[in-house]
Amino acid sequence: MTKRTAAKHKLDRRMGENIWGRPKSPVNRREYGPGQHGQRRKGKLSDFGIQLRAKQKLKGYYGDLTEKQFRRIYGEAERVKGDTGENLIGLLERRLDAVVYRAKFVATVFAARQFVNHGHVRVNGKKVNIPSYRVKEGDVIEVRDRSKQMAALLEATQLPERDVPDYIEADHSKMTATFVRTPGTGDVPYPVMMEPNLVVEFYAKN
Repeated sequence: MTKRTAAKHKLDRRMGENIWGRPKSPVNRREYGPGQHGQRRKGKLSDFGIQLRAKQKLKGYYGDLTEKQFRRIYGEAERVKGDTGENLIGLLERRLDAVVYRAKFVATVFAARQFVNHGHVRVNGKKVNIPSYRVKEGDVIEVRDRSKQMAALLEATQLPERDVPDYIEADHSKMTATFVRTPGTGDVPYPVMMEPNLVVEFYAKN
C-alpha cells in the first residue's frame, strides 16, 4: 500500500477520466468529481484551465510528481534540441519507476516508486533505489533474486489490462527488462489522451 492511495483516486475523479486504465478506478462507477459539489454542471474551461488540466493529468499519471520535480523535468526538455513536448514524454518514460511499471513488474506507478525505493531493483547489475533515476537506451533493469518470487510481482506480470510497450523488452521468466529506445508520445500506451503540447503552452505563459 502506498501513502498516495486516497490522492490517486481523487485525481481520477477530478479529471473525470480513468487515467491509469485500472478496473478499480472510481470513475468506472461515478463520472462526476469528488466532494459535495462534484455533481454540479461544469462550466466551460478557459485556455488556462485546459492547459492546467493537461499538466495536472500528465504530472499525476507518473505518480503525482511534485510541481518542483515536474518543472525541473520540463526545463530539461526545453533545453534539449527538438520538440519540447516529445522531449518531456521521453524524459518521463526514462524514469526508473516508469520503466518498472511499463515492464509490468508492478501493478501501478505508485507501487513502482515504492518497489524501487525498497531496493528490489538493479540496473546493469547495480542496486538503484532512486525512482527518478534516468535509464539510458540499452540499460538492463532486473528484479533482485530475493524479490523474484514476491506474490505482488507475479500477479502484476499476469495483468490483462495492459501490455509491455515495444520500446521495452521484458522477460518475465527472468524478471528482467531492457530499455530499448526512448519513446515518442505516440509510442506510449496511455489509457487516456495526453497533450504535452498543452503543457508546453502552460509553462510558456506561466
